[in-house]
Order: sequence, then structure tokens, then C-alpha cells
Amino acid sequence: MEKIIIFDTTLRDGEQAPGASLNPQQKLEIAFSLEKLGVDVIEAGFPISSKGDFAAVQAIARTIKLPVICGLARAIKKDIDAAVEATKLARRPRIHVFLATSKIHMQYKLKKAEGEIIRLAVESVSYAKKFCSDIEFSPEDATRTQKDFLFQVIEAVIKAGATTVNIPDTVGYTEPEEYGRLVRAIKENVPNIDKAVISVHCHNDLGLAVANSLSAIKNGARQVECTINGIGERAGNASLEEIVMSIDTRKDIYSGLKTGINKKNIYKASRLVSKLTGFVVAPNKAIVGGNAFRHESGIHQDGVLKERSTYEIIRGEDVGFLVEGMVLGKHSGRHAFNERLKKIGFHLNKDQVDKAFDRFKDLSDKKKDIFDDDLRAIVDDEIRVAKPIWKLNSFEINSGTKIKPKAQVVLIKGGKNISEVSSGDGPVDACFKALDKITNFKAQLEDFRLEAVTSGKDALGQVSLKLKASGLIVSGRGSSTDIVEAAVKAYIDAVNKLETK
Repeated sequence: MEKIIIFDTTLRDGEQAPGASLNPQQKLEIAFSLEKLGVDVIEAGFPISSKGDFAAVQAIARTIKLPVICGLARAIKKDIDAAVEATKLARRPRIHVFLATSKIHMQYKLKKAEGEIIRLAVESVSYAKKFCSDIEFSPEDATRTQKDFLFQVIEAVIKAGATTVNIPDTVGYTEPEEYGRLVRAIKENVPNIDKAVISVHCHNDLGLAVANSLSAIKNGARQVECTINGIGERAGNASLEEIVMSIDTRKDIYSGLKTGINKKNIYKASRLVSKLTGFVVAPNKAIVGGNAFRHESGIHQDGVLKERSTYEIIRGEDVGFLVEGMVLGKHSGRHAFNERLKKIGFHLNKDQVDKAFDRFKDLSDKKKDIFDDDLRAIVDDEIRVAKPIWKLNSFEINSGTKIKPKAQVVLIKGGKNISEVSSGDGPVDACFKALDKITNFKAQLEDFRLEAVTSGKDALGQVSLKLKASGLIVSGRGSSTDIVEAAVKAYIDAVNKLETK
């Protein structure tokens, strides 16, 4: 069986989606989940882009043992230096250099001619090769690049030391048959292509990212760049779970090919990424959506009861789509709590465990049955902001059908309590307006979602929202058995992110 290399870029391209900002601790949690999932390469970030991203890549390189840890860099020495420094502690580091090659990018963005592009590509790969043996090169916007020039660039960077050449469909422009032909043409027209792995990186602007990636595999690509839940720039990237399960399910089409993904961890990884980014998984999302393995039609229900394969080509349990029963209660101890967190994918330091345990005890007094999803929500609250600027002290609301809702909110900043009162269209709106007064942020609410973490009248409610201020969009999340409190926590979470931008 020939292995398809799964290159996960959730922590780099996925995090570039507006509002998907992650702190270093959250990135590390996702990296642990990706390691358990069995991905071959983790693109941990773009080290030169910020101090936080550099720190996250460095922490992942130091901690994660099995996958290749990759850092992205432009074809600029300072970018490459940052990527080298951030990944040097990895057991298997990789430097990923990119440079645009399409006419539109060369003319309007780079303002450089073809000869200069080839020179820069070769120089950057040669420079990176001095520090790292595993070099990937991406001719950005490859699908809109003239083929003969693309072949020249690929041949030149392989000669300079690139071990992987990635063919990005940067703007999601191509379509499956066309993309497959391009990959085949590269194999036939680049003399030294046998010295490098062909990789593909597809965006979903026309909804074809997965189809394009699979077409490339059929035509000789052996690495696929993808993200959990398909998150990423604009309309997103190719979805890891859809690519993996397509190869696994259609063995007749992808004969002799396999991935190293532990399928039973797909659902856990999906939900972790969803919670930490604030991007809710659509119910009809393939493989991991809430309705993916549910049947309402009487005809479908009858068929599934008689023979499951009549309407299910994938079993939910194969991808970990199972809701675990109650695992802890109010009498559970700290050790059992911590062991359960490790089992569901969290690796916290002592201070974080202590804070999460206190939250767990508070919740167990309000809610009899504690499920794994409750624990995920608790931990998500505790690890989201390492040192929050604003913290909730208390809030009170006065609301009803015949009175104008009013809220008093007290926040803590620098050890001092700051209080404001405001009215609004409802209790949540009143709280948000009071928060605006306290924090002096004039933020616009872009999105607001409330969902029950588990079932039952005492279910933990989780609010996910997005705020826009000064051209930035950030996400916030909060959970509580009180949905107003959950909304307030989510708003404060987003404001803390805006404060640190």
C-alpha cells in the first residue's frame, strides 16, 4: 500500500480564517489532538508573523514528537531564519517556503519578472537547506501560472534542494479534471520530479477543494494539505476528514492507497477545533456534522434498521461519532478528573487543572450528570486566555415582559472592580452595553450562537460570538448553565482578544 501524506495546516492556514485566532496554549492542545489523529505533518504556523505565532510553533516543536513540524516562510531570509529558529527543537523539522509565480501576482503584488522569481526561489530554498534537510516549496497561485514557467520553477527548486513541491490552488480557481491534468503534466514535464514529493493545497472558493485534491491524488500527488473541518482563508481549505474518509471508503477507486489517520479520533479533533476557533460545525457537514449519521425519513429509518448499509456508507463509530456516557460526578476527585481530561485529549499544567477542577466542582453542584463535552467546555474556558485583562466578578439583571431590561456588570481589571449599569432590548443586550461602557470598546456584534453542550434541562449552554472593532474580527466563547452568564463570558473573551491585538 502506498501512503498518502496528510499535511495538516489547521494551525496555519486554518487559523488565518477571520475570527479564528488561537493563543499558543490552544494551538498546543490542537497539536496534541492532531498527533493522536495520526497526521504526518503539522504546519504549526507562520513564525515571522507575530511573537505569539513564533512561541506557538516553538512550543509545538518542543512538545509534539511523532509528526513532522513545519514552519511557513516567505522567500525572505528573515522569514526563513524565524522558521528555522522556531522549529529547530522538533525531532523532524520542515521549512515551507512560498513565492508567487502567476502573472497577476508577479505584476501587481511582487512587481518582478520571471527571471527574478526563479532566482529568488532558488536562493531561498538553497538558504533554507543550510539549516534543514526537509524543505517544501510552494509556487503560490500555481493553478493560474503559465505551465512552462511553472515547470521551470519546480525543476529549479528541486535542484536547489526542495524535497516536496506543493501545487497550490491558492484562490480555489481550478476544477477537478483540470487540476488532475496539471499534476500529471508536472510529472511528465519536470525532469527531476522523481526527487520530490508532489503536494497539493486546495482552497474551497468554488466548493471544489476536496474534489480537486482527490483528482490530484489519482494523478500522482502523494501529499495532501488540508484542515480539520475545512477551515481556512475565505471559503476554507480542503477538509481533512472528507479526504481521508473518501480514500478509506472508496478503496475501489483509490486502490493501493492509504493514510495513517486514526479514524476514531476524527470526531474529537473536529469538535476541539470547533470549540477553540468558535466556528460551529454545520449540521449537514460531511463526516462530522451533527446530522451526518441521523435519519428522520421513515423510509430511511426502516432501511437502516433492516440493513445499515442501505443508507450509511460510513459507520458513525468508525470516526468516533459516539456520545460517551457520564464519566464524573460531584464526588469525583482531582486525580480522576485529570486522568479523564488526558483521555479526551487535554494536557494541562497544574494551575490550569486546578482552575478547571474548581469549575467542574461548581458545575457538578448545578448539574447532576457531567459528560465529556461538558469537560471540554470547562477546559476551553480555562485555557483560552493565559492572562486575561478583564475578568467577570458578577452581574445582575432585571428583566420581564413589562419592564425595560437593565443589567449591572462588575468586571475586575488589575485587581480593581469596575461597575456599570445599562439597559437594552433584552438581558443579554443590556449586559453587552454595560460591558462596552466598562471596557470603552465600540465593538459591533457580527455573530451570536447559543447551543447546548449536552442534553437535558440542566445542560451547559455555550455561546460563540464574533466582535468587529478597528477592522479586526475576533471570536469569543463562554459556557455556563446560565445562558446570560455564558453570553457575558463570551463577550469578555472576545474583548480580551481585542485588547491584546
